[in-house]
Amino acid sequence: MPAIQFFEEDITYKLKNKTAVRQWITETIQAEGYKLKELTYIFCSDNYLLQINQQYLNHDTFTDIITFDNSDIAATIVGDIFISIDRIRENAIKFDITEADELHRVIIHGALHLLGYKDKKPAEKEKMTFKEDFYLKMRGFIS
Repeated sequence: MPAIQFFEEDITYKLKNKTAVRQWITETIQAEGYKLKELTYIFCSDNYLLQINQQYLNHDTFTDIITFDNSDIAATIVGDIFISIDRIRENAIKFDITEADELHRVIIHGALHLLGYKDKKPAEKEKMTFKEDFYLKMRGFIS
């Protein structure tokens, strides 16, 4: 069983190039000095993710991603990342980019959260975006 798995909840969605995406995420984690133990991406709908947001974070808003860090060993990645495909599609249109480009950015964004990067303050968000761009370019997902 691979250390990175992809599932769907309440939608049907098949990620393209799973092997390349797994390798890219793994290389990103290793480049940041972490060990990958187990990482699960769950693709779902807006409503499914809204329920998680309400239940676990007490937020009553739609979001594109929620990341749960389940690791109990320093510098080891164990986590669950929920991604709303509805939000990915809407944001791709909003930002005038492809759905695949938006999905890849959100996929690596979730991994970066598990690597300790934050995005609440402007300086944190700037560093997060820099890292997203760096790793997207590294794998040829953006030019």
